[in-house]
Amino acid sequence: MTILEQSFNQLVDEIRNQLKPEEQFTLTLDSEQSQFTRFNHAKVRQTGTVNDGNLQLVLMHNQRSSYREFPFTGDFENDRQTAKTAIEALREEVAQLPENPYLVLPAGNNTSREVHTGQLLALDEVVSSLLPVVSDLDFTGIYAAGSVIRAYADSVGQKHWFATDSYSLDYSLFTTDGQAVKGTFAGSDWNRSAYKAKIEESRSQLDRMAQPPKTIQRGQYRTYLAPAAVAELMTMLSWGGISEASHQQGGSCFSAMRRGEKKLSPKFTIKENFKSGLVPRFNELGEVAPLELSLIESGELINMLTSSRTAKEYGLEANGATEGEELRSPEILPGDLDHDRILAELGTGLYLSNLHYLNWSDRPTGRITGMTRYACFWVEHGEIVAPIENLRFDDSLYQFWGENLIALTRFREFIPDVGTYSHRNLGGFLAPGMLVENFTYTL
Repeated sequence: MTILEQSFNQLVDEIRNQLKPEEQFTLTLDSEQSQFTRFNHAKVRQTGTVNDGNLQLVLMHNQRSSYREFPFTGDFENDRQTAKTAIEALREEVAQLPENPYLVLPAGNNTSREVHTGQLLALDEVVSSLLPVVSDLDFTGIYAAGSVIRAYADSVGQKHWFATDSYSLDYSLFTTDGQAVKGTFAGSDWNRSAYKAKIEESRSQLDRMAQPPKTIQRGQYRTYLAPAAVAELMTMLSWGGISEASHQQGGSCFSAMRRGEKKLSPKFTIKENFKSGLVPRFNELGEVAPLELSLIESGELINMLTSSRTAKEYGLEANGATEGEELRSPEILPGDLDHDRILAELGTGLYLSNLHYLNWSDRPTGRITGMTRYACFWVEHGEIVAPIENLRFDDSLYQFWGENLIALTRFREFIPDVGTYSHRNLGGFLAPGMLVENFTYTL
């Protein structure tokens, strides 16, 4: 047990001792010990380490609740005093708040402890491991690595501790006229040969980007979307798509499936799968999600993500979802399209490596809009002809994951969540590539 874990456990005991009768609490911890190195023009522009921790304390009493956030220093005396001050302030605040009829109190006896140790590059090995492979390229990116901790405890005795070692490299390669190829490389065990292979793949795309771009007229085209592009589409399901609350409030893209009006392709299956151990299974109430949870199976809607709050409001059964009912460890099952057959099966159409700026254009009908991005090409007769200028697409998931889905690839890629807005994010998306008919481009 590390000093941080011991300090967290001591703080939990102290908060329990400070509680008054009928008061309850939850305590969640986000912590990390990370190295960040930023590159530009294949040179180090900024580097440093971050040791950070943030606690959120929720106090509940008489069907009312409020919270405070404060730093977790690992110094018990300092954290104990901060927590005491927070509890005193919360008591005054909670007493003045209206009742929340859908407040869910902590319950159960769940406990867990997971520690995943990886093989990361040493601090002084990062530059010598990354830059020689890209020394002749206009290479820009951010490397982030280290240990990330998520923890939870509450007034009924539940406690969880999750720690994992991970790294991610989010990078772009540029041509002399500013065209770019984007890539990500992530994991828990550094693999030099896999890194070199990833860069070589990006390098070959960069060579093709040097050609003059081809203007594509708006319309519908046979299209291949690489795993990174598919992962971008998957992110939209966390924006009120697969959420039970969104369905109950009339905003889910899958409500038509729930009503039995629509189906997706029998080739399409998506589920939450926590077997990889990349993210914790517990949520902000200490509830533990199933190891696997089918969401859509062979085109049929099986489950939506249902939090305890939503379950309480609508008289349903929760399935371990977070309060936001977003995807945490999703995967799309693979198909039977081999990598070396992608261009041949595409024939004539568009090859999309990445998408960005996605948003719902009409969520109840599943329509998503966005832009092509980086290393997207026009293909004729199974051969890449030229890069394309950026296009806007607008299409429904009932089309590209439904009747227009031709095939999913046999291989899949893990596309990491590289967000670092308030802390390093965990997890990502396990996605195959997909070949679709009549993908709609609007301009």
